[in-house]
Amino acid sequence: MNTLEKAKLWLSDTFDKETRDAVQTLIDSNSPDLEDSFYRELEFGTGGMRGIMGVGTNRLNKYTLGQATQGLANYMLQQFKGEEIKVAIAYDVRNNSKEFGKLVADVLTANGIKVLLFKDHRPTPELSFTVRDKKCNGGIVLTASHNPPEYNGYKVYWNDGAQIVPPNDEAIINEVYSVKFEEIKFNGNDDLIEWIGEEQDDVYIDACIENSTYQNVGKENLNIVFTSIHGTTYTTVPKALKKAGFKKVDLVREQMIPSGNFPTVDSPNPEEPAALEMAMDLARITNADIVIGTDPDGDRLGIAVRNLDSEMQLLNGNQTNTILTYYILNEWRKQERITGKEFIGSTIVTSDIFFDIAQKFGVECKVGLTGFKWIGKMIREAEGTQKFVCGGEESFGFMTGDFVRDKDSCGSILLACEIAAWCKANGRTMYQYMIEIYEDLGMYYEGLINIVRKGKEGAEEIENMMKNFRENPPKELAGSLVEEVKDFKEQTSLTISTNEKKVMNDIPKSNVLIYYTQDGTKVCVRPSGTEPKIKFYVSVKDSVASEADFRDKLKSLEAKIGAVKTDLKLD
Repeated sequence: MNTLEKAKLWLSDTFDKETRDAVQTLIDSNSPDLEDSFYRELEFGTGGMRGIMGVGTNRLNKYTLGQATQGLANYMLQQFKGEEIKVAIAYDVRNNSKEFGKLVADVLTANGIKVLLFKDHRPTPELSFTVRDKKCNGGIVLTASHNPPEYNGYKVYWNDGAQIVPPNDEAIINEVYSVKFEEIKFNGNDDLIEWIGEEQDDVYIDACIENSTYQNVGKENLNIVFTSIHGTTYTTVPKALKKAGFKKVDLVREQMIPSGNFPTVDSPNPEEPAALEMAMDLARITNADIVIGTDPDGDRLGIAVRNLDSEMQLLNGNQTNTILTYYILNEWRKQERITGKEFIGSTIVTSDIFFDIAQKFGVECKVGLTGFKWIGKMIREAEGTQKFVCGGEESFGFMTGDFVRDKDSCGSILLACEIAAWCKANGRTMYQYMIEIYEDLGMYYEGLINIVRKGKEGAEEIENMMKNFRENPPKELAGSLVEEVKDFKEQTSLTISTNEKKVMNDIPKSNVLIYYTQDGTKVCVRPSGTEPKIKFYVSVKDSVASEADFRDKLKSLEAKIGAVKTDLKLD
C-alpha cells in the first residue's frame, strides 16, 4: 500500500473520532506530514520504540502504543503460562507520558496482567530496579530520553530488569506486527493495578548508596550544584545526596520543576554544555566544586568540574566513566575484592581506555553494541561465573553494581560526588585526578560528530552515506594510514596491510563501521537507533607526563580530531 492508502485505513471506526479527524485533515490539506506519519511503522531500536507524537503508523499515539502493548501481552502470556504475570510501569515528565502510562496499564490489565504503576514521574533506572525488587516479569517506561519535546517513547524490560534483547525483542516485535488495531484491548481493569509511590524511592535510594559508595571523606565540605533539567530526578537525587551525607547541595530551582516542554533549555541533554548553563551560572555564585545535570528520564548524567584554570568544564562521557571506573577498581583492589573473576562492561563506540583500565586491575572488559541493554545481557549471561563491577558508554551513561540493569544517574552521582569530595580533601580536583589516570595509562580524547537528516529522505541519505563508507573506506585519517576496518553488519575485520579478513561473530550484527589507523586513532560510524542522525565517534590518543604536558597534548589531540573531520568531509 502507498502512504495515502495506509492513511485511509485510519478513517475506519476502529479509531476514535479525534484520530479520524486528524488523519482526514492531513489528507485534505495534502500535508507533507502525511508521508512521514504513515510511510513506515515505528521500530524497536537500541532504545526501544521512540518517535514524534501524533496520528499515524510512524507516530507515537494511542494505537501504536496499544499495538505494542497488546503484542507484548500476547508474548508474555505465552512465555509465563500459568503464572501471575506482573509488569511495572514508569513514565517521565514528557507531554502525555502520564496518560500513556495509564493507557499501557489498561491494555495489560485488559489481558489479565497485573500492573505496578508509579503514581507520578520516576527515573528509568528506578523502573529497572523495581522490576527486580518486586520480582516482576517485565517492565515498561514511557520516555524519549533527551529527544526534543515533540517526542515520546516506550522501552520494554524483561524479568532481569534489563531492556529486552534477542531473542525476546525479535519475538515481541513479531507479535506486535501481527496485532491488528481492532484487536487491541483497551478496556482495562483497575482492580489489577497496584500503585507505587515514595516508599519505593527509599528502597531504591538505599540500594544506590549501598552499591555506589566506598568511603566517607570530606562529604560535608563538597559544594555541589544539581539540576534535573525539568526531568524526573527531582524525586530521587536531592534526597539521595542528603542521605549519603552531602551537606552543601544547591539546586537550580527553575529547572527542578518537571515539564515536558523543557522551557529553560533548547535541548534537555546533559551532553550539551548549553543544557547546564544555568547550573554553571549558579556554580560561579556558590563556588561549587562539581556541577551535575540529568536528562528527562534520569539515566544519563553530565558532570562539570574545575579544570586546570579553575573554570567549570563539562567532562565528556568517556572522561567521566574513566574516572569512575578507575576509582571503583582501585577501591576493590584495596579491599582485596578482585579475584580475577570480575568484569566491567563497555560498548564498541566507547573509548578503548577501558581495556587498559581492566588490564591494570586484573579484570575483564567485555564489549557489546551501543546501548545498555547489551551490558545487561552481559550481566545475565555471566551470573554464577563472573562478577559485574561497573559499566558505561560514551553517551553519558554509567552503572555501578547489578542492582539496576540500566544506566543509572543516581548511583553514579553519589559515586562522582564521593570522588570529588575525596579529591578535595586531598588538595586536588577531580580533573587533576583524571590527568593522573592519563599519566598512568595514556591519554585518550574523543569527539562526536552528529549529522542530522530528518524524515524519509533523510533516512535514505543516511543509508546511502553508510553504503558509501562501506564500499569506499578512507585510506588515511589525520596523516595515519587506516590499518583495520571492522564491519559489524558483515561481521568481518579486514587488516589492510595483509588483506587478511577475519570473521567476528561474538557481537550481533549491526550497521556499524570502525576504522583503526596505524597510530591508534579510532573512528566509528553508525546511524542512531533512536534519532534521525548518523554519528561519527572519533578517538585519538597520546602519552602524557604532567599537567603542563596535558595542556599541550589536549590542543594537539583536538587538532587531530579536526583533521579527521576534514578527511571524512564532515566540515
